[in-house]
Amino acid sequence: MNAFLIVIPLIIIRFGLLSLLDKEALKRAASFAPLIGIEKVAYWFYQISNLLIFVYLCFLKVTTNPYWFYVGLTLYGLGVLLCLVSVLNFAKPAKNGINLKGLYRVSRNPMYVAYFIYFLGCVVLTQSVILLVILLIFQISAHWIILSEERWCIKKFGEEYINYRNKVRRYL
Repeated sequence: MNAFLIVIPLIIIRFGLLSLLDKEALKRAASFAPLIGIEKVAYWFYQISNLLIFVYLCFLKVTTNPYWFYVGLTLYGLGVLLCLVSVLNFAKPAKNGINLKGLYRVSRNPMYVAYFIYFLGCVVLTQSVILLVILLIFQISAHWIILSEERWCIKKFGEEYINYRNKVRRYL
């Protein structure tokens, strides 16, 4: 089976479902906070690695080795579930604009965590070391994007966000 097929649920959840739930949420998810310094470089690594993940998966096949298949399928399924729940939570922030419900009570960035688990499942399903390297570049660059988002949230939400940040971990 061509590995690009395993990306279809992410596209449906991230773009289709989010658009159906709230078009403004789709715009929020697609926007980036103002970037400074190394964050600007990280942004390009993030965008390019994101594109490379999707393109490279077009050339890969899902493994038939039962052990790796079931491990990968478990990670992939968990990633799909986390993507779905995090998108549902993201679409309905509190009145003040901060997402505080659902997975946002456990992680300030559940969509990024979900993407990592999802794509890690893709890595295991395809047994591709190159895809793993691209994923690591994606995740490291995402960290810098997240730092810019946190700085922006402090400016926008002030003390409310600082209190939230002090109670909830960045990732897990």
